[in-house]
Amino acid sequence: LQSEDCQSRFCEMIASVEITESSQSDCPLQVEEWLQPFRLSWEKLRDISSRLLRDMEKGLDKHSHRGAPVKMLPTFVRSTPDGTESGDFLALDLGGTNFRVLHVRVEETMRKVVKMESQTCPVPQEIMLGTGTQLFDHIAACLADFLESQGIKHRVLPLGFTFSFPCKQKGIDKSYLICWTKGFKCSGVEGQDVAKLLKDAIHRRGDYDIGSVAMVNDTVGTMMSCGYRDQSCEIGMIVGTGTNACYMEDMKNVKRVEGEDGRMCINMEWGGFGDDGSLSDIQTEFDLEVDRRSLNPGQHMFEKMISGMYLGELARLVLIRLAQEKLLFGGEMSEALLTPGKFETKHISEIEEDGKGLTRAREILEDLGLRPTEEDCGIVQHVCSTVSTRSAHLCAAALATVANRIRSNRGLDHLRTTVGVDGTVYKKHPKFSERLQQAVRTLAPQCQVSFLLSEDGSGKGAAMVTAVAQRLAGQSRLLDDSEEDTAAEGRC
Repeated sequence: LQSEDCQSRFCEMIASVEITESSQSDCPLQVEEWLQPFRLSWEKLRDISSRLLRDMEKGLDKHSHRGAPVKMLPTFVRSTPDGTESGDFLALDLGGTNFRVLHVRVEETMRKVVKMESQTCPVPQEIMLGTGTQLFDHIAACLADFLESQGIKHRVLPLGFTFSFPCKQKGIDKSYLICWTKGFKCSGVEGQDVAKLLKDAIHRRGDYDIGSVAMVNDTVGTMMSCGYRDQSCEIGMIVGTGTNACYMEDMKNVKRVEGEDGRMCINMEWGGFGDDGSLSDIQTEFDLEVDRRSLNPGQHMFEKMISGMYLGELARLVLIRLAQEKLLFGGEMSEALLTPGKFETKHISEIEEDGKGLTRAREILEDLGLRPTEEDCGIVQHVCSTVSTRSAHLCAAALATVANRIRSNRGLDHLRTTVGVDGTVYKKHPKFSERLQQAVRTLAPQCQVSFLLSEDGSGKGAAMVTAVAQRLAGQSRLLDDSEEDTAAEGRC
């Protein structure tokens, strides 16, 4: 125990270097005062981790799950791949402004995906904000074109549907949308069974059919695609347009599903952490403004501090405030800087790139109609680093919570586990992954956490879920409200 305490203190000392260095810059003191609320101490991050753990337990419980901000949704995926999976599968992937359809072939003898063909279709803004019928007709049309191009329109294949939005699953093929996120607002879909809406759209066409459907969240697909390569992968995490995580929870703790043996993958929907106000003490005025202007005010508060959809906008609002305070650009602002969405999250990644970041900062700011000085470029780079570091540290606090819970569930002194990871922020930002991994080591010193980049979780992962979950899903079913009450009475 003493050596573990020493290890924890050593990790914290090393990790603290970045916080110290990030606050020791050439920026004016007044700039630092505006950025200070974004800096979270290790003590505060541990406190946030404790809050998340309480919300996880609330989401798993049959009595309190309805009001839980972290939904902890059962996925009915009871196992990671074991190498016996084989066959042909279709996969659909909807989770952003592009929609993909794939044909995946898995061979047991080679223990690998031997074929994966795909086609990408854009999802126009008018469809993202239109009706559910328009959306699913668009998906069905894209799938029809793909099947035709692959010469397999006559085949009836099982399908894994990666639908990357908060859903309540009542079975592997029954998934009800809780709420839209990521800029979608299609009417007539919330509260409906997404698998049925897809099948209905295909049947309206009448020119092809599909087999059984497995509904897949992108985090689950990420975990499963990595689990095919690494049997110790029991956590999936996305840090991209949105953010979320899943992990293998002991069935005895999943009170809303029948059975107490084995494990089940839980889709955390951790983007909703803080929706009950539990993170109000760390929200800055810029977080509140981003939330106010969003399509879903008051929802997904954690996601709005972390994910790629919002980081650029957070930085833009900080830059505007600094300019208003005459601390940046000589107090001048351009029309582009004042336009929401013009300063993108990809700009943060480019500006933080070692060696050429300051040059890119100047180019990006000039493209926005500004005339930055060398000092301005340095301040903008510092703003970007501060915003993205907070994102990485908050994500690390949440991930450490999950790793520590798995270790506690299994009564282990030390846990070795792998996280399957996907998402543009994690993959594209030059320093995000390093900051996150270092913080996880500090916040979960008794867990040895490895990270494995997903190879197409929404494609290969969906195929793996379809193969594994179809075989095992019959072992579990969600208790309805009356059964939950009856089961509770039986256990009292």
